[in-house]
Amino acid sequence: MAEVDSWRDELSSIVDSSGVRYTGNPMESPTTSFEIRRSEYMPRESLTVESEGSGESFKDQAVGFVMAWCEILTEFGRGCRDIVQQNFLNENSYVVRKLRGPCAKASKRLRFLNEFLPEDRDPFQAWSVVFFVFILALADPNRDSVTPAVKVRVHPPSARRILLPDGRYMAYEEQGVPADYARFSLVAPHAFLSSRLAGIPGVKASLLEEYGIRFVTYDLPGFGESDPHPKRNLNSSAMDLLHLVNAVNISDKFWVLCHSSGCIHAWASLRYIPDRIAGAAMLAAMINPFEPRMTQNEIKRTWEKWLPRRKFMYSLARRFPKLLSFFYRKSFLSGKHDKIDKQLTVSLGKKDEILLEEPAFEEFWQRNVEESVRQGNAQPFIEEAVLQVTNWGFDLTELQVHRKCQTGGLLLWLKSMYSQAECELAGFLGPINIWQGLDDRVVPPSMAEYIRRVLPEAVIHKFPNEGHLSYFFFCDECHRQIFSTLFGTPQGPLEKQEETAIEEDLPVLASDTE
Repeated sequence: MAEVDSWRDELSSIVDSSGVRYTGNPMESPTTSFEIRRSEYMPRESLTVESEGSGESFKDQAVGFVMAWCEILTEFGRGCRDIVQQNFLNENSYVVRKLRGPCAKASKRLRFLNEFLPEDRDPFQAWSVVFFVFILALADPNRDSVTPAVKVRVHPPSARRILLPDGRYMAYEEQGVPADYARFSLVAPHAFLSSRLAGIPGVKASLLEEYGIRFVTYDLPGFGESDPHPKRNLNSSAMDLLHLVNAVNISDKFWVLCHSSGCIHAWASLRYIPDRIAGAAMLAAMINPFEPRMTQNEIKRTWEKWLPRRKFMYSLARRFPKLLSFFYRKSFLSGKHDKIDKQLTVSLGKKDEILLEEPAFEEFWQRNVEESVRQGNAQPFIEEAVLQVTNWGFDLTELQVHRKCQTGGLLLWLKSMYSQAECELAGFLGPINIWQGLDDRVVPPSMAEYIRRVLPEAVIHKFPNEGHLSYFFFCDECHRQIFSTLFGTPQGPLEKQEETAIEEDLPVLASDTE
């Protein structure tokens, strides 16, 4: 019995020290119970919270859960980054060895884009920001809300067309006096985002008749109602113009008139078919902005007039022309009208801005653009942009009037020893008149200065307050001044009766001489 008591005392001391109190007699009942002293088992902080009767809210638990997961994901990301850097981005890794060369070449080719950044900007950080903003602009769901609601209409065909030798059709339009009464024939290629309907915007039929002008305009390949050309260049452009004047019975020399980027086709005609052209009238005559013969000062004064977006589009046209399709379909090929400065990404002068507000200009511009994009194909516009900024295949200096002597060959060399070599004038022998607004921010005056430097025979007419459009669009007095410069005093159309009488008298005079 004494042993039992000693065992019980020992057990009680063990239970008391652990916070568990034994109740009951183990010899009397098999359901011996133990009571846990809660005050001794639980931590003091828990007792304090329970004693106050307040618990942690669900919001606090949710915030704590999210913060814990964020910390876990952050550490996980750092671990992944360390693994990638240690195994794939070190100098000896397979990925770096394979991509180092192509990345260096791509970086070298894209280095020209850094010219558009301020000098105090790090290129890597700056282009990262530009790329991020570009993605946000594309992802903006409200970007179409600023687009005008006016939709581009599709008009029924209305042009005359001729069949070219290669099977293509070219669309054209005539104004002024009929062919039999024309004293002068004037042919005009159109500019970018334009069509045969442009011609001389707002010119009066009475003024054309006063000077006896037959005015012919046409659609470039892929524009308006003209078929596209699969391999277009400036040489083929001049040949298309030659086929057109022959098809519409212009047998004598004709004058060529152009505005802005349409002048690249006029330059081509002066180079490739000079014998058929009497003279040229150019307004805001464009040249290749990457012309290698331009001085650094001319280049600087040209490029500083343009918006960064326009510079970017020129660079794309020169290096990555396929990317232009995306931007064109977001602007003038989107099926909706917009202002001319937004569609062409240009900055206009004060007089140009005033002109844009005129209802007559707005009506003309919408109809002209609708005709220009009627085929809905971006390729002709890409081709036109590429022609503006790439090698033309000739240089403007080739149009200078110079003496060309035949000295090649042994026979000619022997002949030159006893007589002077046979020489003839080469280049373009007709007059070239260029009208340039000094407030033009699309074709800057520096381009006209370059033309005067390489073509001393060209006559430059400068106008201090005129812009890119103001001296050419809907300006009756301007049109009269242009015709007066080209053709002198107006003499009206030819008299058919006088021509018939002269033709009838010719055989009689011939018989008298016999």
